[in-house]
Amino acid sequence: MSKRWNARTNAVHSGIRRSQYGEVSEAIFMTQGFVYDSAEQAEGRFIESGPDEFIYARYGNPTVKMFEDRIAAIEGAEDAFATASGMAAVNGVLMALLQAGDHVVSSRALFGSCLYILEDILPRFGVEVTFVDGRDIGAWKSAIRKDTKVVFFESLSNPTLEVIDIRAVSDIAHRVGATVVADNVFATPVFQRSLELGADVVVYSATKHIDGQGRCLGGVVLGTQELVRKKVEPYLKHTGGAMSPFNAWVMLKGLETLDLRVRAQAVSAFCIAEAVKDRPEINAVLYPTHADHPQFDLAKAQMSHGGTVVSLDLVGGKEAAFRFLNALEIITISNNLGDAKSIVTHPATTTHQRLTPEARQTLGITDGLVRISLGLEDTDDLISDITSALNSD
Repeated sequence: MSKRWNARTNAVHSGIRRSQYGEVSEAIFMTQGFVYDSAEQAEGRFIESGPDEFIYARYGNPTVKMFEDRIAAIEGAEDAFATASGMAAVNGVLMALLQAGDHVVSSRALFGSCLYILEDILPRFGVEVTFVDGRDIGAWKSAIRKDTKVVFFESLSNPTLEVIDIRAVSDIAHRVGATVVADNVFATPVFQRSLELGADVVVYSATKHIDGQGRCLGGVVLGTQELVRKKVEPYLKHTGGAMSPFNAWVMLKGLETLDLRVRAQAVSAFCIAEAVKDRPEINAVLYPTHADHPQFDLAKAQMSHGGTVVSLDLVGGKEAAFRFLNALEIITISNNLGDAKSIVTHPATTTHQRLTPEARQTLGITDGLVRISLGLEDTDDLISDITSALNSD
């Protein structure tokens, strides 16, 4: 990484490892293992591998390493470990940092699978987890204890787009020596630099904006070299959570256009929030950097743009939400996000359906809530599609 380069240049050029053929587009090293010149070389590599020395694809691969170096350069991190999926990254970092008897404090507004790890899996192994309203700094102060080891949150929550004050929470956590883990998927590395705001670890589902075209699963853990290589890597490489070389190549190609794509998508997201804010069919429009968002000032202070997702709370509950989804012509019903195609989902019956109605209500996931991930279609066409669907009966 060149310190004189900006993120968009790093997204195209950082981490390149060219073979003897001098290819322009990065090579896919589709290999499980690597050959050694001698038994002595094999022995030495298992003791300590150099930056361009590899042992086994579960431990590392040239294509995967290119992706790790490039996303680290964009994020401003010392190092990264690429994983098979976003949830492999979340599970991997938590399992690597925690042991029986440890205490975790987490925001309650999380993606369903993240909640499953924190509510169901970690307690099985003797880890105590305390959930708080992530918006309430007083709640964080009360919950974080001297024995708290990890603090976890989504910097923008899924699907209600709550904003976490990363600097304030990190300051509280660091007073007791806790490690701060931020899931930054919705904010993207383009719109928010969570490490600069105080987080120690950032995780992404690369499946989302980094791929950005609905092709491959992937994830990544970013932080200091000490944390990534000494704590996270040993757990992930021995438990099989590594990214495949082909998926890493797809992610490399995705990073080249990430900045351009998410900026265009964010423009559409803001324009849609503005276009529908006064519609009688809608109880609330949720978009972090729209003036109507209850945490607008914090979002503007932390983010350069509000991201690619808008959530709408429709009058009429599930019936109105389903009628809206079924009336859309351009926007596709699916549970992914960050795609070139606009996608809509009904969280109460899909991503968060395993929660009790009471738990969903606490999180603000009403039966009328729909989450829209804006793609790369024409903004006016998307507005027309949404307003037509709202008018349907």
